[in-house]
Amino acid sequence: MIETAILAVATFFATIGPLDVAAMFAAMTGKDDPKQRRRTAIRGTVIATAILLAFALLGERILASLGISLPALRIAGGIDMVFAISSGGTSTTVEEAEEAATRQDIAVFPLATPLIAGPGAMGAAILLMSDAAGSFLLQAAVIASLLAVLLLTLVGMLLASQVQRLFGVTGLHVIGRVFGVLLSALAVQYILDGIAQSGLVGA
Repeated sequence: MIETAILAVATFFATIGPLDVAAMFAAMTGKDDPKQRRRTAIRGTVIATAILLAFALLGERILASLGISLPALRIAGGIDMVFAISSGGTSTTVEEAEEAATRQDIAVFPLATPLIAGPGAMGAAILLMSDAAGSFLLQAAVIASLLAVLLLTLVGMLLASQVQRLFGVTGLHVIGRVFGVLLSALAVQYILDGIAQSGLVGA
């Protein structure tokens, strides 16, 4: 159970990226007053939590109804992470950032999704719950890990200015690169597991 929780925390931390979200949030809400920033952060986190919990609890059924196998999701999720890393991050695209700049309310887009509840986090929620299938305690550990990282993300946004001052631009980049390596390893592992489970190897 402890190993499952540690893996889940590391995975969700890498795919959600609380520090990246905090930095982006600070940049997007720099002109807002503290009360409005707090309201936006809380609303965005609540919406993202609902999205990720829905994928964690119902994602496998949705995939089955669409005829998508878990091995296929593992491969697709791994490839998505690889492209996200190669493009410089896992947050928003330039076009999404430009659209967000013109919006008065960013809680749903781009904060809740794709910044917090992005494709990588959604896929990770489904796969981690699938790996823990058959054990209520293990699945509870995955959900608890998800909620813990989301709470950390919310705290990071509420303290976004302090986080930036504490770590600085260089510090945030260093931390981002460290977790980028972890995300790369997860991406490769997802692809390898997907290929192995698909039966293509040795078939």
